[in-house]
Amino acid sequence: MHYYSTNRLSPEVDLRTAVTKGLAPDRGLYMPETITPMDLVFFAQLGNITFQEMAYRVASNLFGEDIPAGKLKEIVYETLSFDTPLVPVEPDIYALELFHGPTLAFKDVGARFMARMLAHFLSEEKQTVHVLVATSGDTGSAVANGFLGIDGIQVHVLYPKGKVSEIQEKQFVTLGQNITALEVDGSFDDCQALVKSAFMDGELQQKMVLTSANSINVARFLPQAFYYFNAVAQLKKNYKKIVFSVPSGNFGNLTAGLIAKKMGLPVSRFIAANNSNDVVYNYLKTGVFKTKSSVATIANAMDVGDPSNFVRIMDLYEQDHAWISSVIKGTTYSDEQIRESLADCFATTGYLTDPHGAVAYRALKEKLQPDEVGIFLETAHPAKFTETVEEIVGKGNVPMPERLSEFLKGEKKTVALGVEFEGFKKYLLSISA
Repeated sequence: MHYYSTNRLSPEVDLRTAVTKGLAPDRGLYMPETITPMDLVFFAQLGNITFQEMAYRVASNLFGEDIPAGKLKEIVYETLSFDTPLVPVEPDIYALELFHGPTLAFKDVGARFMARMLAHFLSEEKQTVHVLVATSGDTGSAVANGFLGIDGIQVHVLYPKGKVSEIQEKQFVTLGQNITALEVDGSFDDCQALVKSAFMDGELQQKMVLTSANSINVARFLPQAFYYFNAVAQLKKNYKKIVFSVPSGNFGNLTAGLIAKKMGLPVSRFIAANNSNDVVYNYLKTGVFKTKSSVATIANAMDVGDPSNFVRIMDLYEQDHAWISSVIKGTTYSDEQIRESLADCFATTGYLTDPHGAVAYRALKEKLQPDEVGIFLETAHPAKFTETVEEIVGKGNVPMPERLSEFLKGEKKTVALGVEFEGFKKYLLSISA
């Protein structure tokens, strides 16, 4: 399989190069040259095989030409040491719980897969590999814990100061070892811009081996297709049209769902559920994609004003607004509306969402048609936002998993940075010496 840049100004590359480089030389994002539908036998067996076996077959379709079958199976099975259960919330509305991994967030799937694939490809490298990752919350913890202790890899997590929850922050600022947390006095978009600039800097490229663990990396976003297949498998004999409502920030999660659809998964449509950061929502309405500064909300992982992965969606659908808007519908909600939805879901169904899941749940409540069944992605455990959620549903209603309690006991260790690239470059050069 070859991978091309969405900007179409760089040569095609193999999987190893796409994974180890992260970003194409022309600043485009890598995409697989072909997306092959799964065969009819696979879909006939979908409800009768394990999640791991299902994911391995999907991974073989996506990556099988470029990595030995035994190694790929090992990577998939190690990645998916947990389930992604489909939980009924009310008639024809289900929550796909993606928070049963080590850091209790959906990004455990992509981050763990990428860590293992990158370690495989870089096992013969003599230099230290530096993984750069920008985070608005859960990406940092998932990537940091996925790469923790892997020899020859140093991880640098850039996050916006004061704009992630305490628990999210503690999951990557307390680890030490090969993980360094960089506290940036700016927004997530600033952090993402610093990472992209580092990949384009000639001096850094000469002196260091750099790669990214954000969803711009194909090994991070493509494995997220696994749990879309798992969700449909768990529906079993529900023959209504399937709608996925996806809390959307940088749009890697939704893009993976669209890849699954291209592979033949019977999905009728998607809802891009946004908070007040409405760049894509506005595009779907107007056909004009215009980035803007992000706005801080209680659903902070979605606080993105320049969503990187939207170029992949544009590429998948040949820049055709009518085609894109026929597959994806958009919603946008204020903090007040998110609070209302979280409270309403808990009060009427007993199901507790996190703020991001509440956005996607509300979208289904408003947009689901009688001939459809809706699945909203519950992307993080509510306890990762305990203070916010307790303000809405009351103290004592948010169970605290032991794993999160242990993170809270750790000591915070960070490096302070501004938003100027020269400061970040100086930091990287200092550790490359």
